Amino acid sequence: MNKINNLTKNIINAIENKNGEDIQVIDLDGLSVIADNFIITSAGNERQVKAIADEVEEKLAEDGFEPLRVEGKNNGRWILIDYGDSVVHIFHNNERSFYNLERLWKEDDNIKYIEY
Repeated sequence: MNKINNLTKNIINAIENKNGEDIQVIDLDGLSVIADNFIITSAGNERQVKAIADEVEEKLAEDGFEPLRVEGKNNGRWILIDYGDSVVHIFHNNERSFYNLERLWKEDDNIKYIEY
C-alpha cells in the first residue's frame, strides 16, 4: 500500500484547517499513471468549497507546490486541483452524494483507502 507523501499530508492539513468534511484518501499507486493519491472531501456550502480550495492552493504554494491544473473554480459546487502525484477533489455535499464516487470504487477490490 502506498504511504502518504508530504504533498498529500499538506493537502489534508489544509483541508482540515478549513473544516473539510469526510476526507478520503485513495491509493492509486500502480493503478493510475495520472496520480498516486486521490483526496476527496466535502463542504457544507459553495463558499466553503472555494475556501477549502483557496487554503489548499495557498498552503501548498508556501511549500513550493503549484497545481498543474485547476477545474471548477467558477462552478462553486466542486473544484478539482491536480498536483501531479496527488489530486484533490472538493465537493459540495449535495454534489458528492449525486456523483457517489465511493460507490463505484467499493466495487473494485484494487482500490484501497489510505488511513491518515
